[in-house]
Amino acid sequence: MAAHLDKRYQIDLYIEDPEWNRLHDLVGQDPDNFDNWENLIRATEAIDDGLGRSSKPEVIAEARKIFDAFLAKFPLLFGYWKRYADIEFAIAGSDAAELVYQRGVASITNSVDLWSSYCSFKMETCPDEDEVRELFDMAADIIGLDFLSHTFWDKYIEFEERMERQDLVFAVLARIIRIPMHQYARYFERYTTMGASQPVESLLPEEEVSKIKEEIRTELGESKSGAELEQEIRTRIHQVHVNIFNETQKETMSRWPFEAEIKRSYFHVTPLEEKELINWRKYLDFEEVEGDLPRIRFLYEKCLVATALYDEFWFRYVRWMTTQGEEHFEEVRNIYRRGAALFVPVGRPAFRIEYAHFEEAYGSLELALSILDSVLEEMPDNVETIIARGNLERRAYGLDSAIEYYKGALKLPNLSVYVKGAIVAEWAKLVYTIKGSVEEAREVFRWNEDQYLDSRYFWINYLRFEIDLPTSEELEPERYKNISYVINCVRSKARLPPLVVRDLSHIYMVYLLERGGPGSAREYKKIDCEVFGSFSIQRDHKLKISPDGTEEGANKLIKEANGQPPKPLDDATKIALDIPAADGQAA
Repeated sequence: MAAHLDKRYQIDLYIEDPEWNRLHDLVGQDPDNFDNWENLIRATEAIDDGLGRSSKPEVIAEARKIFDAFLAKFPLLFGYWKRYADIEFAIAGSDAAELVYQRGVASITNSVDLWSSYCSFKMETCPDEDEVRELFDMAADIIGLDFLSHTFWDKYIEFEERMERQDLVFAVLARIIRIPMHQYARYFERYTTMGASQPVESLLPEEEVSKIKEEIRTELGESKSGAELEQEIRTRIHQVHVNIFNETQKETMSRWPFEAEIKRSYFHVTPLEEKELINWRKYLDFEEVEGDLPRIRFLYEKCLVATALYDEFWFRYVRWMTTQGEEHFEEVRNIYRRGAALFVPVGRPAFRIEYAHFEEAYGSLELALSILDSVLEEMPDNVETIIARGNLERRAYGLDSAIEYYKGALKLPNLSVYVKGAIVAEWAKLVYTIKGSVEEAREVFRWNEDQYLDSRYFWINYLRFEIDLPTSEELEPERYKNISYVINCVRSKARLPPLVVRDLSHIYMVYLLERGGPGSAREYKKIDCEVFGSFSIQRDHKLKISPDGTEEGANKLIKEANGQPPKPLDDATKIALDIPAADGQAA
């Protein structure tokens, strides 16, 4: 039996096709591989030379599970929703197909293509004119502002023409001519042509027509009446429409350069080119300056289809929406939920951490904790999330609870030395910064230093802790003693890459010059030679890497590294000596 596609779907195989089962297994082994999914979908569509009412019930059920699993993982792929709806129509008829369309437009609400397909489907399968019109109206509210929405508007006009409702065709055109879009001019031309045969009262809102009539009476008195008066009214209304056209044209031209740079407006798992990301940033800047809330919101939604995997744009959207006022609270929460649940990769946890902060800020503490815990279920060794979880524990339940959380995290299996070292450093930081106990914090570091000789996070924070403590002329000798102890550990026993040792040594050297006593300059020069000099005079480094603990042993290693004789070096020694790996990258 093939591997399950996803733990959310219990899939039992009924399809007797070795190739289909092979593709199914590939998806089960690597559910993030889009190409494997695409191949499986194609194979599923080809079963029985195309699924239909005559297909076996178990095969139909399996095909539905595949599409459901695929579209749960990649809900922004509008074309696959259309394909799924076509299959359901072939299998079970229009009601089943419409359910798929409804799910599709709920998942990718601003897809012009999917809404156009849905409305076309509804036109062909629903005999209720009002029901179809209601769907078109709903779609118009959602996607009508899209710069490339002309395909949808053409379909809407086609529907009203089919219903022989020229009055509603004209009403649709009246709506379109105010929207900046790619083919704005041809809609205005048609609107003007139709307007010549429409009653005056239908050309503008009633109050605007009344205003024009009043202006004519004021300017011309009762000198015009009948046909002449109507012609004057029409002339002035036409000028209003020309002004609308000019404004729409201006708005269209101002957006055209941004739209022209959008080469991939649809979702895909492959990265976008940097120039497209830059264009989205500039386009959003433009709309935000323009200040039209519906248009800004629409552009963010459009942007987040193409950039769904980029947390930068999710961050930007929630921050912008947050500033629009408390009445948009649920919209902000929904943006966080969508980004965290479906799109932003778990491997970049910052967005989910911010989501947890949002829920905490509004009193949903348990939800905030569960958000962070869900990240740690996927990445138990993510330091950023562990620290965020510990800090949330402290804010919610106090210092002791946070320390217990860190102690518990240290007992988790399979955490690296680096991660545990970071946890210990955060534990010590809490003890000092919150509890105010310098000695207890120092004890945390000293108790653990031999266990985390490989953790740069541990040693960087240990050194910074000692250097950043408040000092005075009386306290400085004691401060120096503790700081020099840490740097001696870094140089003599910590197993850190040479560049890290140099960086920490440089911090210490600056300390010596800024806060050291009479002998500090000599110590400064000594460290400068031993740390930044050539390998032959780096005594501490040589003793650390020497197989026998002597300088002679280290000298032998460096000779071998220089090719005399060609004895292989292990990876740890290569790292210590800063020798590049075979592929040209640092080992």
